Amino acid sequence: MSYLLALDQGTTSSRALLFTLEGRPVAVAQQEFGQLYPAPGLVEHDPLEIWRTQLQTAREVLRRAGVDPKEVVALGLTNQRETTLVWERKTGKPLHNALVWQDRRTASLCEVLKARGLEPLFRERTGLLLDPYFSGTKLLWLLENVPGLRERAEQGEVCFGTVDTWLIYNLTGGRFHATDPSNASRTLLFNLHTLSWDEDLLQALGIPQALLPEVRPSDGEFGETLPELLGAPIPIRGVLGDQQAALFGQAALEAGQGKCTYGTGAFLLLNTGERPVPSQRGLLTTVAWSLGGRATYALEGSVFIAGAAIQWLRDLGLIRESREVEALAREVEDAGGVYFVPAFTGLGAPYWDPYARGLLIGLTRGTGRAHLARAALEGVAFQVRDVFLAMGEEAGLPLKELRADGGMAANDFFLALQADLLGTPVLRPEVTETTALGAALMAGVGAGALDLEGVRAAWREAARFLPTLPEEVRRERHRLWQRAVERALGWAKEG
Repeated sequence: MSYLLALDQGTTSSRALLFTLEGRPVAVAQQEFGQLYPAPGLVEHDPLEIWRTQLQTAREVLRRAGVDPKEVVALGLTNQRETTLVWERKTGKPLHNALVWQDRRTASLCEVLKARGLEPLFRERTGLLLDPYFSGTKLLWLLENVPGLRERAEQGEVCFGTVDTWLIYNLTGGRFHATDPSNASRTLLFNLHTLSWDEDLLQALGIPQALLPEVRPSDGEFGETLPELLGAPIPIRGVLGDQQAALFGQAALEAGQGKCTYGTGAFLLLNTGERPVPSQRGLLTTVAWSLGGRATYALEGSVFIAGAAIQWLRDLGLIRESREVEALAREVEDAGGVYFVPAFTGLGAPYWDPYARGLLIGLTRGTGRAHLARAALEGVAFQVRDVFLAMGEEAGLPLKELRADGGMAANDFFLALQADLLGTPVLRPEVTETTALGAALMAGVGAGALDLEGVRAAWREAARFLPTLPEEVRRERHRLWQRAVERALGWAKEG
């Protein structure tokens, strides 16, 4: 037998999954790691804990499967995107905690850049907005706030990377400082049209080019793991940001196909083919992947809080485990007029307001735990509807179906609710671990063990949820949702 190993480094856990060449999961290992909150709106990770947990899960999944590492054809890597790290080039020593994609510390810096009239330049070159979400302003903050970092960076002593680059560096013993276009396109530093780092953007942010990793195709060569790490050297032949990996794992390979991953956040991506589609509605234009040096593009809508809203209910004590939310929400026919806007770290597409904050509205003495549970699920589904409508309008490629994955995709009640609020069928594949699957399949393509037909064959439908809600009811409930959002916008802005 031959296998593909996927390392899936996420926001709250590191995971490793082993797949057959046909895309069937063999074994999985997972470890959660710490979330650091130095102050309100600030989110950090320990880079060494990211590396340690990821390495341990890779070893554990091979042990559980009883697979000799020599049987692994290739390793694919997928990761939380935008999270920003800096480390010593020679030693690999981290020079600060990782600034997580959720971190909002650069909101005021983004306002300064907008005031300088720079947003149109960044929008046109990168397809992104000037928002704290992305890596560029996080890196600038580190250069300005870590003593001596800028001077060392200018002398070539420092590496910058998103999580993929950090893991590649450690897996190869520092031999490779590299990334792929799907991750590079999330940094505010990468030109979508030339598929290279952009000198004008680097100059605008004051970032030395010596910091930056080499950009290689998503199916390119990223070295091989040190033999002592996993028991044998394994070629690293696939690298994708987590949402692009899920799009690939959902076999959404043609323009007009799309998916939504429901993890900590919810991320809706629409394949737009070989053309980057500019957005005026707060969507992001991004590289989906690069195969053989040819880029495929996507439109993306980012919802910052999805599964995290359910975890919040758990942390409050309304439920003991996240999986209990489905049964609790089923106890009521509707949310009793309650709307929950889970803007804990601001709102993403199509609003892009880092100052929005979470809101529960419509509460009465009759509001119970079940109403809050249902309102939380609806709050996620309404955010996805906002993105879904904007995306179909701008791309001219309305999604006829939505392929769903991630932790919340296991919730039948939620997917039926999502189909109702979209007015569009929602499909769940047999393998809902599509982020890891996409990384594994990309590695298979990179190693020459698979072609794109093999990728399509690896996707198999498990369930289909059809909308049942009348259109007029759907529209009215969405109107009320938008009224709630209006009240959450700008809440944390000074003055």
